Amino acid sequence: MDELLGRWGCAPDGDVVHGGVAVVVPVKRASGTAVLKVSFPHPGNVHEPDAFAAWGGRGAVLLHERADERFAMLLERAGASTLADAGDGDEIVTVAGRLGRRLAVPAPPGLPRLSERAGEWDADLRADAAALPHTMPRRVVDAALATVRELGREQPDTLVHGDLHPGNILPADREPWLAVDPKGHVGDPAYDGGTLLKSRALAFLEADDLPKAVEHNLNVYADAAELDVERVRRWAQLHAVQAAFHGRRHGFGIGRDGPLVDRLTRFADHLAELLTRRA
Repeated sequence: MDELLGRWGCAPDGDVVHGGVAVVVPVKRASGTAVLKVSFPHPGNVHEPDAFAAWGGRGAVLLHERADERFAMLLERAGASTLADAGDGDEIVTVAGRLGRRLAVPAPPGLPRLSERAGEWDADLRADAAALPHTMPRRVVDAALATVRELGREQPDTLVHGDLHPGNILPADREPWLAVDPKGHVGDPAYDGGTLLKSRALAFLEADDLPKAVEHNLNVYADAAELDVERVRRWAQLHAVQAAFHGRRHGFGIGRDGPLVDRLTRFADHLAELLTRRA
């Protein structure tokens, strides 16, 4: 890390923080402040700088320098809090939707395509539905498979964030909110809507009227992102089914076992069913 600081003329300027896959060091240099981000080598991190370069600061933090061989970047410094800290649910969903719209730009060549994962999604859904106990009706899993078949295999040449949720949206000075931690995927912008809605699960758990809350969030996001609400619904439903199975195999980020995980897996089943349109 010292070598990178020297290469880019930086000095530490605050406490080191870390997430699940990277360490972030606030730094200062002659032109101002920034952060040095060094990720653990992982296929999901390879195209993060490509996404930042394509956006050029439009809706995301600026990329100042990159050292791909070290999985390192020098990035614009944003706030320490996140959009998840905003108290108003409509604000969270609206800000995310507007950012998703701005980040959906023509994709540069060489980025991974979500459509290339459709075969894997299909196979995993079928295997999990057969092997894992769950409470989802057959039509719910069939609807997820239909989304993979009808929306997943052919997708537009659009750059999407790939992991758009409130924890990856930070307050900033240059713009009110900026995105961080993109996957740099090429695909359907409505895919990010599914990611965002899945991240609202804990808020949905507290809703007095869950069906109404889900519909409201879908409509708010689709309106802000200028997307077809039914397309967002279908991706969200697929994400919910995948989460229900993933939780049974691996747990969730907030826990790997115990009563909360059991509650979340049952809730994911219920949410997937709510998001499934009846024929």
